[in-house]
Amino acid sequence: MTNNDVFRRLKYAFNYNPEKIILLFNHVGVKVVREDVSKWLEKDTEEKENLSLSDEQFASFLNGMIIDNRGKKDGQIPVAEKELDNNIVFRKLRIALNLKDTDILALLKLAGLNFGKSELSAFFRKPGHQHYKKCQDQVLRNFLNGLFLKHHETQKK
Repeated sequence: MTNNDVFRRLKYAFNYNPEKIILLFNHVGVKVVREDVSKWLEKDTEEKENLSLSDEQFASFLNGMIIDNRGKKDGQIPVAEKELDNNIVFRKLRIALNLKDTDILALLKLAGLNFGKSELSAFFRKPGHQHYKKCQDQVLRNFLNGLFLKHHETQKK
């Protein structure tokens, strides 16, 4: 999945408007304008190419989500990673949303993906660990779908 794909899914899952997205970036000292946000949210089509969200920009957005939901850790602004992979994105979302293993497993199940606790914990290990496992796009996509379904289910009530 591209950064833009995940960014779009998070926008729709949490009904973020452009002002909220700009605020999330501002939490980490990154200035963005509404036009950039609009271009990041556009779908890539054959006739036009959207503006790609870099790993560092997307990491800043995720760090902004963490600060918005949990506050600054010791008053420090986290440094954005230069390179992201699905495991880092998954970990940052887990932190931002304060999710436990059981919460994540429930979200995956809501999206139709049955997972075991040990399989899940492998995604959050350090890359050199013997039980580390690379998070595939399908898992991250199902997690994001579960977030969307849960968030929109609670809004209906």
